[in-house]
Amino acid sequence: MLSPRPAISTLPSYHPPLAGRNGLRLDFNENTAGCSPRVLERLRHLTVEDLARYPEREPIEAKVADFLEIRPSQMLLTNGVDEAIHLLCQTYLAPGDEALIVVPTYSMYRIYMMAAGAQVVIVAAGKDFQFSAEDLTRRITPRTRLIAIANPNNPTGTVVQPEELLQIARFAPDAALLVDEAYFEFYGHTMMPRCDELPNLFVARTFSKAYGMAGLRVGALVGYEDQMRAVRRVCSPYNVNAVALACLPAVLADQSFIELYVREVVQSRARVESTLADSGIQFWTSQANFILLRVGSDRAASAAFVAKMRERDILVRDRSSDPGCEGCVRITLGLHEHTERLLTALPEVLKDDCIPKGASVR
Repeated sequence: MLSPRPAISTLPSYHPPLAGRNGLRLDFNENTAGCSPRVLERLRHLTVEDLARYPEREPIEAKVADFLEIRPSQMLLTNGVDEAIHLLCQTYLAPGDEALIVVPTYSMYRIYMMAAGAQVVIVAAGKDFQFSAEDLTRRITPRTRLIAIANPNNPTGTVVQPEELLQIARFAPDAALLVDEAYFEFYGHTMMPRCDELPNLFVARTFSKAYGMAGLRVGALVGYEDQMRAVRRVCSPYNVNAVALACLPAVLADQSFIELYVREVVQSRARVESTLADSGIQFWTSQANFILLRVGSDRAASAAFVAKMRERDILVRDRSSDPGCEGCVRITLGLHEHTERLLTALPEVLKDDCIPKGASVR
């Protein structure tokens, strides 16, 4: 009887709670304002021919590369960052290879690595989710072929310093180092200029977060020119759909929209962090468009918090199942008006007996 490969049979499941998302969506780190009006205008002018033809990726790649100030040969547009991760795994991992991640982090790294047949080496983050290049490099072996690091990290919002990332890339020249910069716009620091000098460094970006186009599924993978040629061999020529490609130039041309939204998010982040600090709620300083906070000592507390927020038509994400995140929830930050709703509901929920007796919130 037909059966999947052993590596597939043992994959962990990742089922994001997407059903019934009615209300203020502060659970998936999406742009709470939506995309630029220019994107909607571009959509209105799509023709039947645009949809009937196979999508042509290269001309739009050239425009995105120009925006990123890199050569088109250094970049590949992908079906979200997820496909970028998948392509790197398919290009560089074989059964028996090792791949490294630092947890807690984005779940799909591990799933794609395991699907390629690699052994995933899990390195625990330090106290307060601090990253240690020394801890990671100690786990690197001659079998290490891929290292994935989200910067800023999801779900913690913590960051890795450029010097540490360079140290890792140089320490493991035979391993691909993916720096996932999905939340770059809210942080402002990038490793992209170093891709031209480090053959094993890759940087991923997305248009799902700050750009508000999560539904169109488009991202970018940047790397050393020779290595990107290898990645392109694995990639379908039609991996990014025609609608997404048509909208990319429109959203890139509206940087004032992006800058305004990012400014509101950063201001909202400061307000929420200040409120949490004043309330004695444990949280982790974030450089992304979300904050991770601990509302209790276990999943019962985080589940109760999520349910009480949902009663107020505000969706937040329970992260209690992530390593070291017991009793934690993640809250997306957005427009000022959404922050006002959040800050009104937050003290009500925290007083509404959602935290089990004896659970620490400090």
